[in-house]
Amino acid sequence: MTVSRTDLVNMFCGGKTFHWGQRTYVMGIINLTPDSFSGDGLAGRRDQAIERALAFQEAGADILDLGAYSTRPGHTPVSEAEELKRLIPTLSAIVSRIKILVSVDTFRVKVAREALDAGACMINDVWGLKVEPGLAGMAAQRRAALVLMHNQSNTQYQDLVPDIMASLETSVDRALSSGMSGNNLVIDPGIGFGKNADQSLEVLGRLNEFRSLGYPLLVGPSRKSSIGKVLGLPLEERLEGTAAAVALAIASGADIVRVHDVKEMVRVARMTDAIVRGWRPAGWQP
Repeated sequence: MTVSRTDLVNMFCGGKTFHWGQRTYVMGIINLTPDSFSGDGLAGRRDQAIERALAFQEAGADILDLGAYSTRPGHTPVSEAEELKRLIPTLSAIVSRIKILVSVDTFRVKVAREALDAGACMINDVWGLKVEPGLAGMAAQRRAALVLMHNQSNTQYQDLVPDIMASLETSVDRALSSGMSGNNLVIDPGIGFGKNADQSLEVLGRLNEFRSLGYPLLVGPSRKSSIGKVLGLPLEERLEGTAAAVALAIASGADIVRVHDVKEMVRVARMTDAIVRGWRPAGWQP
């Protein structure tokens, strides 16, 4: 089985080119919040965040995704000022120490703008322009990459996957009408966001349908509650379940996987790429 993504135009971000279809790109999660759902929040611990960034780079991550606004179920909203306070100093320190790309996980225009000023090149909007549509125009002006994730405030759907796809198309249309280049857009079906465990599993099982939208596909199944419910395991024991979800997502066409356990998931991604995409490491001898 070979997953072909040759129909996608390469994306340029932060001086580097994403060659879609050749291999999967790994995005490492760095939470700068005190209340991360995964228990790995590093709010106020800049040195530890830098250490994690360096470790993720060494382990093979292609992108770091920094977020200072918790999106876990039942999270406490924080002000724009607090989000900036948590994010910008640490982001600036990380950018000065690493060579890989930095994404910022935010839906706020001002936060995204200041993050780009500090050295980020990608914006990961978990609300797909539904909260602050002006984010797209700003990203277009800065020629930043933009991830549009599906999200909603409830788990009610008429027809799950078609409804999510229609919502993503609306987000894409908003981005394009604001001047964004389609070459700089990535879509994310939002595993665990506005979806219960059964719905998240169904989306993961039908990822190949999202390829018809014609944009690179980011998938973030890492440590999600659906894995915990299937296996009956707490957050700290969901590594194997995450690995299975990541491998199957890649086999279904995922171009970027967003994960907490970078070292392990880079290995999963490369092995899966070797099987489904024909990827081989440098110096390969059959």
